[in-house]
Amino acid sequence: MPLLFTAAVLLVAGVTFGVALWNALAWPRVGDSGVRLEAGPPSVSVLIPARDEEANVAGCLDSALAQRQTVLEVLVYDDHSTDRTAEIVEAYARGDRRVRLVRPAELPEGWCGKTFACARLAAEARGRWLLFLDADARLVGRDAVSLVVGEALARGVTLLSCWPRILTRGFWEGALMPLLNFVVFTLYPAPLAQRRDDESLGLAHGSCVLARRDAYEAVGGHASVRGELFEDTRLAQVWRARGQRGLCLDGGVVVAVRMYRSFGEIWAGFRKNFFPAFRGAHTFGAFLALHLFVFLLPFALAPLALRRPWAWPLAAAAGCVLATRAALALRFGHPWWSALLHPLGEAVLVALGLASWLDCRSGRGVEWKGRRYRAAVETQAHLQTEGAKE
Repeated sequence: MPLLFTAAVLLVAGVTFGVALWNALAWPRVGDSGVRLEAGPPSVSVLIPARDEEANVAGCLDSALAQRQTVLEVLVYDDHSTDRTAEIVEAYARGDRRVRLVRPAELPEGWCGKTFACARLAAEARGRWLLFLDADARLVGRDAVSLVVGEALARGVTLLSCWPRILTRGFWEGALMPLLNFVVFTLYPAPLAQRRDDESLGLAHGSCVLARRDAYEAVGGHASVRGELFEDTRLAQVWRARGQRGLCLDGGVVVAVRMYRSFGEIWAGFRKNFFPAFRGAHTFGAFLALHLFVFLLPFALAPLALRRPWAWPLAAAAGCVLATRAALALRFGHPWWSALLHPLGEAVLVALGLASWLDCRSGRGVEWKGRRYRAAVETQAHLQTEGAKE
């Protein structure tokens, strides 16, 4: 293996470490501005899309209802659940008039389930601010909503997504879930997004997204991303493209989420939107090559550095990757041992990417919570065709 190649691997590993360190040190947190929503009539509608969420919805409702005088209403859209989701919400509604269950409507052609649920909730809401929460999200403390709205006001944005603290329990969650932050924050320059309004710098985490109602309606709301499985970041990009200001901040102090509870759930959850998250096969291929050759291969070949001069940059690259994982673990509170299991996590990530790509290329589409989506696959095929023409 030529020294030039291994040196290039080390260079890229060093650059991604620099991006991650910049994010770890300079990315603002919700609450840094010190501004809270001023006292006054409640103006926030908390909107929760829920499909078969009997294990989560009560905890989400409890955290929303525990907020101080900021929450006007809490609406839950029952997305054709087959479990006790609707029954649980109705019980809460009998005890607190702010809670209301929104009954399901037939999913229109071309929409994904979550985007339609969010659109229906927004149409029913009465608040000036719309706070979309996933059912597995938990607001932290009694001032979470006032801090989020205050931060939006202080920064002059009409869309503010709070990147949550990712909770993990057990081996597979601890080994794999921190990779979400590793994937994002080795490539995305979060502090730069405060100073530039480029569409490409739009970022959001769907578990917690705050939108000002008038701006939401002006950009077309979730109808503008109706067929997107990766709807959160797409909405943030559309928001910027249509002249509104949007931002994603570290929201670990105000929201936490336990996204998946087993290896099977992790595999299914990320498989559905891995390939659709990219705008074409070329960007997907570049991403997979980065993870295969820079974040995984050095660990396999690093021992050769003891006997082969060309391999020493790979050992150094592996050290950079571990340093990156350590920096992100410190910033986001990941279990320290997850960094040591990085090669295992990367191997699963590459396998996930290939499985998602095969789903889309085969025309099978992707499946999530009993629905199969092919619209995202068709979009990818169109984009790949347009890219080939260029």
